[in-house]
Amino acid sequence: MLAAATRLSSFKISKLARYSVAVVILLAGIAVWWNALLPLKLYPVLVNAVLLATFSYSLVFPPSMVEFFARMSEPDLPLVAVAYTRRVTQIWCVFFIVNGAIALVTAIWASEAIWSLYTGVISYGLMGVLFGGEFLYRLRFKRLNHV
Repeated sequence: MLAAATRLSSFKISKLARYSVAVVILLAGIAVWWNALLPLKLYPVLVNAVLLATFSYSLVFPPSMVEFFARMSEPDLPLVAVAYTRRVTQIWCVFFIVNGAIALVTAIWASEAIWSLYTGVISYGLMGVLFGGEFLYRLRFKRLNHV
C-alpha cells in the first residue's frame, strides 16, 4: 500500500481522483492495521462524496455533468435541454447526499447484514430507479419540447 501511495503522484489523473485513491488506500491501511471493518464500510460514503463533489463542481463551472454526457450523443443541445440537464444534475446531487448519508448511518450504527443489504443491493436498486425514471421522463420531455 505504501508503494502504491508513493507512486500516486506519477499517474496522470486529476487531483480529486488522486486524493480519492489516497483516502481509499488510507482507509484500507487502517482497516488492515487495526483489523477494523469500519474504514472499509466507509468506502461507499467516500464514493458518494466524490460523486457529489464532481457533480456539484459541474454545476458551478458548466457544463453540468449530465449536459457533458448528453452532448456526447447530441452536440447541439437547445437551451431548454441545457436547463433540463442542469436540473437532472441537481437531482443526482440530492441522490448522492441522501445515499451517502444512509451509507454512513448504516456503516456506523447498523449491523453488517443491514449495511451489506443497503450498500450492495438497495442503493443500486435506487440508482437504477433514478436512471430508469429519468430516462422515461426524458423521452416525454423530448416529445413535448420537440428536442
